[in-house]
Amino acid sequence: ILYVFGAFLLFTGIKMCFGHDEDADLSQNKIVKLTKKFFKTTDEYHKEHFFVIENGIRYATPLFIVLVLITISDIIFAVDSVPAVFSITSDPFIVMTSNVFAILGLRAMYFLLADMAERFHLLQYGLAIILIFIGIKMLVMYFDYHFPIAISLSVILGTLVGSIVLSLIIPPKDKKA
Repeated sequence: ILYVFGAFLLFTGIKMCFGHDEDADLSQNKIVKLTKKFFKTTDEYHKEHFFVIENGIRYATPLFIVLVLITISDIIFAVDSVPAVFSITSDPFIVMTSNVFAILGLRAMYFLLADMAERFHLLQYGLAIILIFIGIKMLVMYFDYHFPIAISLSVILGTLVGSIVLSLIIPPKDKKA
């Protein structure tokens, strides 16, 4: 399973490197489409309600769709954190507790990274490089090669610091004009 996770991280990192910065059209999101397939939905928000009844029929509101999207993103982040821990250690206690703490802090971490990504425009590429590195690290375990922890942490820290420093030195493309 570690190889599947490693391949997933490698794929995700490569996709992040070559991804575009355009805003996503949420109406085309697969999760939104699937939710709308199973629930009749309204186009208007109804205060803080997830469901409303109109003409005797129960409809999900857009707020319910937002809740589904947030929950799915939490699950994806939780799944994504599993291979990251396995790339450091295989001790079951550390793996379990780190993932519990990861799940507890994921939403806050996401908003922190989202804010950081706006401030440091090259951070996305640094995070992609880290994902690629961890994916490769997990895939080479097949050949009984293990990166020392000091090297792994140095690459991760160096990549994060490097992408932040380069973001401060190199102006974003839209600010050059």
